Amino acid sequence: MKALVKSRPAPGAEILTVPDPTPASDEVVLKVRRAAVCGTDLHIYGWDRWSQSRIHPPLIFGHEFVGEVVALGSKAEGVKVGDIVAVETHVACGMCHLCRRGLMHVCERVQIVGVDRSGAYAEYVAVPARNCWPVPPGMSLEVAAALEPLGNAVHTVLAGEIAGCSAAVTGCGPIGLFSIAVARACGAGPIIASDVNEYRLDLARKIGADVVINSAKEDYVARVRDITEGRGVDVVLEMSGNATAIRQALEAMRNAGRISLLGLPSAPFELDVTRLIIFKGATMHGINGRLMFQTWRQMNELLTSGRLDIRPAITHVMPIEDYAGAMDQLKNGSAGKIVLVPWGEKAEAAPAALVAAAHA
Repeated sequence: MKALVKSRPAPGAEILTVPDPTPASDEVVLKVRRAAVCGTDLHIYGWDRWSQSRIHPPLIFGHEFVGEVVALGSKAEGVKVGDIVAVETHVACGMCHLCRRGLMHVCERVQIVGVDRSGAYAEYVAVPARNCWPVPPGMSLEVAAALEPLGNAVHTVLAGEIAGCSAAVTGCGPIGLFSIAVARACGAGPIIASDVNEYRLDLARKIGADVVINSAKEDYVARVRDITEGRGVDVVLEMSGNATAIRQALEAMRNAGRISLLGLPSAPFELDVTRLIIFKGATMHGINGRLMFQTWRQMNELLTSGRLDIRPAITHVMPIEDYAGAMDQLKNGSAGKIVLVPWGEKAEAAPAALVAAAHA
């Protein structure tokens, strides 16, 4: 089969012909129908410090995808050939102390598809059958390819009280955009989105933010306090990983507020914990992946009810051969969620059609 491979410990990747996967007894083989681009894929492609410490080439990367079941292992259960499924890409061991407490999303021996084992930038991929999640009937493949990162947003938003709360989303990359839509669907308001990229702030408006702030041009803390009548924001959904954004968000958060952090800082940084966390009585929650499989059920209900629509965040649908261009656009902040169409597949809808349908 064809696959996009991180073939050597250096920036870049290449399309190679590699052996087709064979399923283990509890696995299925999926024909990849769509694969989306994640910030993690960009880190692997660029070969940054994190990638150098975690990735062991050669590796087929890519972990956001939707596929069709084409083969079953001898003990695979819960799916059948022909099913269209998304995939929970954290493969938990099921036996460690955390797994046995129902905390599989932070399994001590977790393997991540496209990071620790072969991923989805390929014609076919083998995954555990138990990690497959059926795609609701009628959902476009482009939206289905984004269910895994959408789960990050749902987990972040629902990590605490949200209905009737003011919410600040810091960082309007794809998961930040999804978080705006999820917070809106769950009854939050006003929703304040911040970034330093005007393109992404425009997407934030389209997907449901009440107010957008370019924090490079405005006094973020003063603006948030003005919007919240001086109280400060109830909930911060931190998606940027930027040290300044995190400090400003904590300054703008009310006493006894909640900050849930999904963005990954590139390096350690100083934080006034005494003033911004302890004396505020703040709740700080680190988010890793999705609750398995509570978040998937919550996401499913939000989407099928019609309350949640993420199509405005899907800005590009591209053939996988254009992977380098996709990585460049993501790096430059000139895209929302990018979906790649694998070899032999045809896109169902252009991004403009997705957005038009979202506003119909």
